[in-house]
Amino acid sequence: MCHIEDMPSVNLRQLRDTRQLKAWLKAGETVELRERDKVLGRIVPEELEKKPVEWPDFEARARKIFGDRVLPGADLLIEERENSRY
Repeated sequence: MCHIEDMPSVNLRQLRDTRQLKAWLKAGETVELRERDKVLGRIVPEELEKKPVEWPDFEARARKIFGDRVLPGADLLIEERENSRY
């Protein structure tokens, strides 16, 4: 197994102080467990379920602010979007 230099590591003696270990795991870091510079294993953080992000209703907000008015130049944005490659 290859050693990734940026990966935090602890030896068996340091494992007693779990404060730093918990901080790394909460930050999503994988931690190497070592004994005399030899990797014994890796402690991998549990992946939490990510809730889908609820986006605000931008169209409703725009209607609330501007009503049914069409702002000057808005047609240019729509035309540009239709002609865009992306």
